[in-house]
Amino acid sequence: MGRRTVHQPVQRGRPARQRIRAGGEMKSWCFVMLLCAAAANAAADCAPDALGTSRVLTLKREYAAYGTVQHGPLPLEKGEVVLTFDDGPNPETIGGVLRTLASQCVKATFFMTGANLARHPELGRLVVQAGHTPALHSFAHPPLKSMAASEQLADLAHGMQSFTDVFGYAPAAYRFPFLEETPAILAQLKEHKVTVASIDVGIEDYSPNDMRSAALVGRLVDRLRQTGGGIVLMHDANGPTAEALPALLKAIHDNGYKVVHLRWE
Repeated sequence: MGRRTVHQPVQRGRPARQRIRAGGEMKSWCFVMLLCAAAANAAADCAPDALGTSRVLTLKREYAAYGTVQHGPLPLEKGEVVLTFDDGPNPETIGGVLRTLASQCVKATFFMTGANLARHPELGRLVVQAGHTPALHSFAHPPLKSMAASEQLADLAHGMQSFTDVFGYAPAAYRFPFLEETPAILAQLKEHKVTVASIDVGIEDYSPNDMRSAALVGRLVDRLRQTGGGIVLMHDANGPTAEALPALLKAIHDNGYKVVHLRWE
């Protein structure tokens, strides 16, 4: 899971050229908002042969850990998959991702960074309005194992506060950046009854891997054949993943896998 940098906030007092560019960005932002709103209501238009969501798996709000890369499996049947997306919400990609998922009546879990939620709270809420499950993926996506325990905990606290500010409740699940688990954060997650969400299947949809649609689909199909299903990791903030998502969902459908939607209560 390639590392990503956190963009610096826009400073005040921008020159005219920057203000003109900002006007164009505002138009793009409005388009994304309209696209996301349309995606949230698109489920009623699903085709009869859509992939669909086969069932909802409701988990308790408790400290637990799932994902066979590091822990035990979710209680899934063979051939069932849970779709998860990391690193968003990104205004450049989230509209297309939500639209694609809605067109196939598919629900997923979005592990969002606190920094992106703080910058784009409306997009985080649109993800939930579209019926998906929100979860936390740190605040700044830092390399936790290279940080002091106090710095790790500060990132966690900042991320949890950003999440709560946007959604009005604390996150029920957390995915470590780069899947790098640390004792300090694990202890805090246990204290706050937050589930640790690792993965079963990754498609390496990050640089410098081959990001062509055919390559992403090929890796997904190969890994699912090895595992028989499980928690699938993708990155909705990446343009190539968003573009390949229709083909990825088609591969899941064509190979007979069923989508399970995670919720916590």
